[in-house]
Amino acid sequence: MEKNPAEVNLTSMTEFILLGFSDYPNLQMFLFIIFFFVYVIILMGNGIIVFITRVDQALQTPMYFFLSNFSFLEVCFVSATLPRMLTNLWTQKRSISLFACATQMSFVLMLGNVECLLLMVMAYDRYIAICNPLHYPLVMNHKVCVQLVAACWITGVLVEIGQTCQIFSLPYCGSNQINHFFCDIPPLLSLACGDTFLNEMLVFTVAMLFVMIPFLLILGSYSKIISTILRLPSATGRTKAFSTCSSHVIIVAMFFGSAIITYLRPKAKHSSKTDKFLSLFYTIVTPMFNPMIYTLRNKDVMIALRKLLP
Repeated sequence: MEKNPAEVNLTSMTEFILLGFSDYPNLQMFLFIIFFFVYVIILMGNGIIVFITRVDQALQTPMYFFLSNFSFLEVCFVSATLPRMLTNLWTQKRSISLFACATQMSFVLMLGNVECLLLMVMAYDRYIAICNPLHYPLVMNHKVCVQLVAACWITGVLVEIGQTCQIFSLPYCGSNQINHFFCDIPPLLSLACGDTFLNEMLVFTVAMLFVMIPFLLILGSYSKIISTILRLPSATGRTKAFSTCSSHVIIVAMFFGSAIITYLRPKAKHSSKTDKFLSLFYTIVTPMFNPMIYTLRNKDVMIALRKLLP
C-alpha cells in the first residue's frame, strides 16, 4: 500500500537545517570573526565579574552575589547559541538533529526564564536596600539570597522542560528549514503541521508568567525606589542611590524589551529577519554589554579591578 507523502514526511523528519545568516553568503567569514570575538569578550568580561565578586572581600554583599550569579548565567545563556552558530558559519554545514535542536531550545528557554526571574530578584534586592535599609541585613541574609537564586533556577528549568517536550511532540512536515540561527519556538511552530493554537496559547501564557509579570514587578519596584530616592535630603545620597540602580535598569530595558516583542507579539506580525535581530539582542548583545555596564558605572567593581592589575 502506498504511503501518503505527508505521512512519509512526518516519519522521516529527523533533522532540521538552521539557515542562520545564509542569506548573506559573502559575509560568512566576516560574521564568524565578529561573533567569535564577541563570544570571547562575553566569556572574559562575565568571567572577570564572577571572579572578582568571589575573591574581593568588599564585594561580599547580596547585590554582588546576585551579580556574580547573573554573569555566570550570561555565560551559560550565550554558550547555548553562539558555539553552534560559529560552527555553522565556519563549516557551512547547517544541519541539526531533532534531539540537538530540542536540547538547544530547552537550554535557551530555561536560561532565558532564569534570567527574567533573577533580574526580578535583583530589583527586589535594590528595593529592600533603598526603601527599607534598616531591615536589609536581616531580610537579605546569605541564606535567603541562596534560596532566591535556587528558586529561580528550579522554576525556570522545570517549566521549560515541559514546554520543550510539548513543542517537540508536534508533528513536523514539509520544509525542515528553520529560518533562525538557533532553535526557537516561533520558527519551529511555523514548521508544525495542523492546528498550533493551543501551543501558541501555552507559549503566550509562559511568556506572561516569566517575562511580562517579572517586568511589571520590576517596574513597580523601581517606581517605589525612585520615589524614595527623590525624598532623600542629600544630593550625594540621591546620586549614590541612583548609581547603584542605573546599571540594572539598563540591562532590564535591553533584555526585557527584546524578549517581550519576540514572544508576546501576534503571530501575524512575526518576521524571520525581525526575530533574528531581536534574538541577537537578548542572547548576545545583552551578555556582551553586561560587564561593561556594571564595571564602568560601578565604583566598587572598578576598585576591585584595579586591585587585580599589577
